[in-house]
Amino acid sequence: MTDDYYDLGTYERAVSTTSAEAQHWFSRGLMWTYAYHHEEAVECFEKALESDPGLALAHWGVAYAIGPNYNRLWGDFDDDEKRLYLGRALEAIEAATQSAAGAKPVEKALIAALSVRYPEAPSVEDFGPWNDAYADAMREVHKAHPADMDVSSLFAEALMNRTPWQLWDLSTGEPAQGADTLEAVDVIESGFRELADQGAETHPGLLHMYIHLMEMSPNPEKALEAGDALVGLAPDAGHLQHMATHIDVLCGRYQNVVVRNDLAIAADRKYFVRSGADNFYTVYRCHNYHFKIYGAMFLGQLRPAMEAADELAETLTDDIVRPLADWLESFIPMKQHVLIRFGKWEQIKAQELPQDPELHSVTTSMIHYAKTVAYAATGDIAAALSSREAFRDAKTAVPESRMLFNNTCADILNVAEAMLEGELSYRRGDYDTAFDHLRRSVELDDALPYDEPWAWMQPARHALGALLLEQGKTEEAEAVYRADLGLDDTLSRASQHPDNVWSLHGLHECLVFRGATAEARSIKRRLELAEARADVPIEASCSCRQGPTDH
Repeated sequence: MTDDYYDLGTYERAVSTTSAEAQHWFSRGLMWTYAYHHEEAVECFEKALESDPGLALAHWGVAYAIGPNYNRLWGDFDDDEKRLYLGRALEAIEAATQSAAGAKPVEKALIAALSVRYPEAPSVEDFGPWNDAYADAMREVHKAHPADMDVSSLFAEALMNRTPWQLWDLSTGEPAQGADTLEAVDVIESGFRELADQGAETHPGLLHMYIHLMEMSPNPEKALEAGDALVGLAPDAGHLQHMATHIDVLCGRYQNVVVRNDLAIAADRKYFVRSGADNFYTVYRCHNYHFKIYGAMFLGQLRPAMEAADELAETLTDDIVRPLADWLESFIPMKQHVLIRFGKWEQIKAQELPQDPELHSVTTSMIHYAKTVAYAATGDIAAALSSREAFRDAKTAVPESRMLFNNTCADILNVAEAMLEGELSYRRGDYDTAFDHLRRSVELDDALPYDEPWAWMQPARHALGALLLEQGKTEEAEAVYRADLGLDDTLSRASQHPDNVWSLHGLHECLVFRGATAEARSIKRRLELAEARADVPIEASCSCRQGPTDH
């Protein structure tokens, strides 16, 4: 066996083979599957088959890992990928079926269930009927094998994949119509309770799925313990090191977001250096940097935010971006969010535009957005107007297919447009129009499809509140900050940012201005705790405000 392979922890599933080598590589493949590194999973399952060509569940593993998943739907594959992957999946299922004579009953059941997951023709546009059929088949497998942790995990994932990222209605906090959310929650929570003696509370698949199940829910904190259990479970599986932060960020544990994504970055850096692989997992690798930036920004930590933004951009060379531009290019302009968050106006203005604006269409647009805001904030209205026109032109050149996870870049840039229009109108002295634009930016920001990190990296409320306060509109500003902090339950959990230093600062100012001494003292203590971790002075909820206000 290879001793210098990645450290994936100790989890194994015993399968029907007499080959220790095949058993070892199968367990590695299964672990990578739970870690959503599907390309590496397929390689491990194929190595298992090199040692035991008749290992039915290794053929099953190839067929399972090569297909669609919670983060990459059938429609996200291009036509060539659909033909290639569907062909390989069907071949692997056939091989698994032919090899299953000596397999365990649960292995035969898993293979039979997977056989209904794939259509015969790659031209299928709506994969829904096959997802439904597979979920139904896995329900029967789970009924027959309720004490099998892997079956529970795979069944829960099958239920979730019927309606990926649409498990909860964010506006009501109820399960989304047509989703099997509550059934999936019951499968996993009952698994944690009833299979505890088997180690269910440290099962990588159950933990991973539970985080995805609960992150959109009205009570994401229920998965805090699951996230904590994942950290360190498989040290070199970067995505599992990262997953806890989907819950951490919703619960205001921003330092965990930075530290745990650092662990994930280190793990994925190891993979990237070793393999040099250029595949879809690159998106997950970028996701770690993206999340670290997000957490650091809420902490008021310029240094780690900038370090992550720079390294993210450096790793996304044109040769890596070009084959997956619709998935990867939108990560490069994350630096613009950092620069605006921390008011680095001169640095923004000095930036050069990408040499290939067609490949870097989102980056080009975001730089023009940032320059508009920077020029407006520093009083150069003529330059701001020129940058606004350049932004508008660049925005029209962004392909409709360009995405940042669950959001189209077009939708994200609509928030940017409302923001820059508000900032520009404000600095031109047209305050009513400015606030109309900024309130619109808040509406657009809130309406973005669910994502972690949120697709718009600095909450639009932070700018709105800062400028309202600068104009003496203390009552509305206070309401803005309370909503952002989740203190009045007007927003879904996805739109709240508990104890972030920026809104704590703004709320404390509002309370002082209206003489709410007791609450101001309470918020001041929370603000001091938040400021203790910031590496820059926090003077306003947004750098667009020009200095302290004295209302």
